[in-house]
Amino acid sequence: MTANKFKAGDQFPIIELPTLDGNNISLGIPQTGFDWKMVVVYRGKHCPLCTRYLNELEKLKEDFFKLGIDIVAVSADSETQVTAHMADLTVSYPIAYGLSIEQMQQLGLYISHPRSARETDHPFSEPGLYVINDKGQVQVLDISNGPFVRPELGVLLSGLSFIRNPENNYPIRGTYE
Repeated sequence: MTANKFKAGDQFPIIELPTLDGNNISLGIPQTGFDWKMVVVYRGKHCPLCTRYLNELEKLKEDFFKLGIDIVAVSADSETQVTAHMADLTVSYPIAYGLSIEQMQQLGLYISHPRSARETDHPFSEPGLYVINDKGQVQVLDISNGPFVRPELGVLLSGLSFIRNPENNYPIRGTYE
């Protein structure tokens, strides 16, 4: 597999996927009332760490909203898998599904094959998190090659609060070439 290195400051690509409410959502575009967007890529229904992370995000959702940051989660799971996963999730933010291998590669994500049919029936991405600013640029990103490494949501929230404060004039970091 060849993965693109997704860079801080890049424009987030246009990726439109379905959600369980029957609509499509453009991953990097904030919904009305928000000017930033956080895209949380998770491994899928088979991952208990993902379930815990998504449920933890729900508890902090209103705090992200107060900062003007909209939220969407996405995986390569099918509609059937996401529907079944909802029994274990307590989330009210949109969950998109059907992320293709090409889209995973476009985002620079690590992709894994299932260890067995019991895990899942398709290649899936390892965790990724993107915070897209009001110019459509990736302000903050975190890409992992395993389920055990993800940003701690409370620390992320605190950092984004600092970044969003206009008095701090905080630039996109990690752009040296």
